Amino acid sequence: MQDKLTQIKNFADNAHGSQMRKYSNERYIVHPIRVMQLCEPYTNQIEVLAAALLHDVLEDTPITEVELTEFLQGILTNEQTQKTIQLVVELTDVYTKENYPQWNRNYRKTLETERIKNISADAQTIKYADILDNAHEITRSDPHFAPRFLKECLQILNVASKGNETLYQLAQYKLLKELRKN
Repeated sequence: MQDKLTQIKNFADNAHGSQMRKYSNERYIVHPIRVMQLCEPYTNQIEVLAAALLHDVLEDTPITEVELTEFLQGILTNEQTQKTIQLVVELTDVYTKENYPQWNRNYRKTLETERIKNISADAQTIKYADILDNAHEITRSDPHFAPRFLKECLQILNVASKGNETLYQLAQYKLLKELRKN
């Protein structure tokens, strides 16, 4: 399994290319790796770990769903490929500024939160890890924006509680702790 995850990590890294994290001088791939590492104690499903590594590929790179599927079919079973793709699609924001420039951030985030409420438990588990990693980085690097971001994340957690219970509780605890500081 580790070899397959390494291949998937390399694919994600190549897909993100020269993208860097907004608040650090790190290559973008460090974020998906941390998200996967946050998921690892709670699941050994390759599809979940692969989707954690790939969760921003469709949203933030030129890679298409077809290209991603073709890559995964070369290393995973058909069933694993289908589930991984499903999770990545579920984790891809729909209500983005690029797709809906006429709507303000609050409205887009409200619609996105409603959408996330209905994604699968495995996708919600990955979302918890994504929230944890982003919240840590944003609260450390952008104290002005952090309270708004943390409140948006708590709104997601308030409606998306089907995922791993331990990771869910950890995310809630960390967000509330950070909000009290700000």
